[in-house]
Amino acid sequence: MRYAAFLRGINISGKNKIPMAELKKAFEEAGFEDVITLLNSGNILFTSDKSSDELYQLIPQLIKDKFSLDIPVFIRTKEDLSDCLQHAPDWWGTENKEIYDNIIFLSKDLSYEEFLSEIGPLKDDLEQAESYKDVIFWSYNLQNYQKTAWWSRTATVETIRDRITIRTANTVRKLMDK
Repeated sequence: MRYAAFLRGINISGKNKIPMAELKKAFEEAGFEDVITLLNSGNILFTSDKSSDELYQLIPQLIKDKFSLDIPVFIRTKEDLSDCLQHAPDWWGTENKEIYDNIIFLSKDLSYEEFLSEIGPLKDDLEQAESYKDVIFWSYNLQNYQKTAWWSRTATVETIRDRITIRTANTVRKLMDK
């Protein structure tokens, strides 16, 4: 099965540094095949015969053992990612350079309703969001990103910050092309 793993909060402002070449090597040494890393932000594609549940146990321990970091890991099959992208709203992921399109991955124990309860409502005039399964498509005007309701809260609300990870539309699409 082809999987994507997203490591939350690595290589940001010099914190939680993991060189992608070393990450790729660690995955290969753990028995994963066809390992590809994308960008410097913890996006890994790999093939494994293990189940998602097994991977949720194995990969965080691998990161802890190899890099001494306790990092939240989000795992999706490539098939699941494809399904999500096929159900993206029409306004998400367009070529409009003034709009920043993100996909928020929720942990297995976080529902969209709980996420909304913790993070609060959107500012309708500045951002929009729609959920599908365990992801949220979220877009905002790049010029006004600091005025949005969710921009700072996704990183600061303690009850959810380690239970989500965010990637851009372009990053997820590049992963799908690999």
